[in-house]
Amino acid sequence: MPQQETRKISNLLQSLNQSKKKGLAWLIDPDKFPSADYFIENFDWVKDSDLDLILVGGSDFERSDFSEIIDSIKKISGEIPVVIFPGSQLQLAENADAILFLSLLSGRNPDLLIGQHVHAAPKILKMGLEVLPTAYLLVNNGEITRVHTVSQTLPILNSNPTLVKNTALAGYYLGLKYFFIDAGSGATNPVSSQVIESVKDLVPCPLIVGGGIDNLEKLKDAFEAGADLVVLGNVIEKDPGFLSEVLDYKAWYNLSLNIN
Repeated sequence: MPQQETRKISNLLQSLNQSKKKGLAWLIDPDKFPSADYFIENFDWVKDSDLDLILVGGSDFERSDFSEIIDSIKKISGEIPVVIFPGSQLQLAENADAILFLSLLSGRNPDLLIGQHVHAAPKILKMGLEVLPTAYLLVNNGEITRVHTVSQTLPILNSNPTLVKNTALAGYYLGLKYFFIDAGSGATNPVSSQVIESVKDLVPCPLIVGGGIDNLEKLKDAFEAGADLVVLGNVIEKDPGFLSEVLDYKAWYNLSLNIN
């Protein structure tokens, strides 16, 4: 039988969902950095931020130093949990706090629906990671980003919220407990508010939204539409000041809920 796992990250996401408060995560793609030590040398300030999570992973990198990268990020993360956002079964490390066990429901590639999971499952069991069974949906305006190329699947269009909603509902009926709607790394446009609202209104689970959120207005739109946790990517690396801006807004938003 699988061992009893900690529910630290699960509790965080469930708390955001139930309280209507908002969270922020930074997705780090290790392929963009030359070495594990790069994080310690350049991002030591992160531990003093009010990020809720740091996600680590990518769609197409295969590096032998993944565990070392997680170690380096944990040295700069302070109390911020570090969660694996896996692109394959090779992106595993027991020193992480949890793993998003992603099933790519928006595509029909069996390897990303269940194939990689079969190989990863016994390794994750041995590592004792907290596992977050997550429906992963790629949704944008038709852009073919890196993740679509690697996954050999096409995104669902923002203009078809009914298909997104029905896909999410199928994932919910299959027993998935968390939902991640992603426009993809490098997307010009984020997941639309209509899509976020349609899923949030139907599926009573924590909702994560990412991709294409590169200014405050897009973040506000995602929050207002119902995202519980918004994921930011390389915009933080390019402009650390943007992180301060959105964290200030998150703090104001959550405080306003208490006041009202």
